[in-house]
Amino acid sequence: MNFENKINHNSNIVAVIGHPIKHSFSPLMHNISFDILQLDYLYLSFDVPSESLKDALKGMIALGIKGFNVTIPHKEKIVDFLNDVSEEASVIGAVNTVVNENGILHGYNTDVAGIVETLLPFKDELAGSEVTIIGAGGAARAALYSLIRHFKIEKINIVNRTEEKAERLKEYFSAKMLYNGIKAYDLTPPDLIDVFNRSKLIINTTSIGMSPEEDDSPTTIPGSFNKDQIIFDVVYNPLETKFLQLAKSQGAVTLNGLRMFVEQGAKAFELWTGHEMPKDKIYKTLQSYLGA
Repeated sequence: MNFENKINHNSNIVAVIGHPIKHSFSPLMHNISFDILQLDYLYLSFDVPSESLKDALKGMIALGIKGFNVTIPHKEKIVDFLNDVSEEASVIGAVNTVVNENGILHGYNTDVAGIVETLLPFKDELAGSEVTIIGAGGAARAALYSLIRHFKIEKINIVNRTEEKAERLKEYFSAKMLYNGIKAYDLTPPDLIDVFNRSKLIINTTSIGMSPEEDDSPTTIPGSFNKDQIIFDVVYNPLETKFLQLAKSQGAVTLNGLRMFVEQGAKAFELWTGHEMPKDKIYKTLQSYLGA
């Protein structure tokens, strides 16, 4: 693939913005998809610190960039700078995909599609259950929305290093979605093992354990998991985080973040191009690449 030639021939440019951004596999996923479908698009990545977000968006418009993904730490902050947002993104309060329509920026949250598609095989098991979400950022917001809207969850625990942030998220979703089954916890209290063990599903929505910090885990406490649980880590690099390794060793079913990553990317791909991403080929390619 000759990226320089693509730029010289005035390809449609799409991108991802975040800080840091080196870890992202989005350029690989989308550029392979463009090649497979022979679409005249090119996907780039831009490292944008928080203080530069507003200026970066002006640059995106000035350069005619067709659309872009949004990752940590901009998913929530960017909402204030967009012309409009989808119903899902509005309720969630976070955006991960933007479409630029002649200088009008439209925001979407395709993380919902990624989470729902990943958990769909377990829908019946999750009905009426207790679930724990680790983290209180943009991905946690998408997880809360997905669980409340698409799965019949009885109770949701939000566990975060800063309990005040978890509490604010609880209040936000209680008001936005009229759901009163949420409880907030600090990540380190003595009763956390009990919270984890009661949960049918635990989702790590943080970047803890992502490459190159592969020795990190939201919990290393023995006895945190059991054989009746589903443990889902939104991190996809490495494919099996320390968090998932610990859960697997205690008999839990484990899900990595690769399916979510591909599904959310496919939804963004369709918004920008009007074409369906070749998801199965992309999933297998990335699985092979990350496994190696």
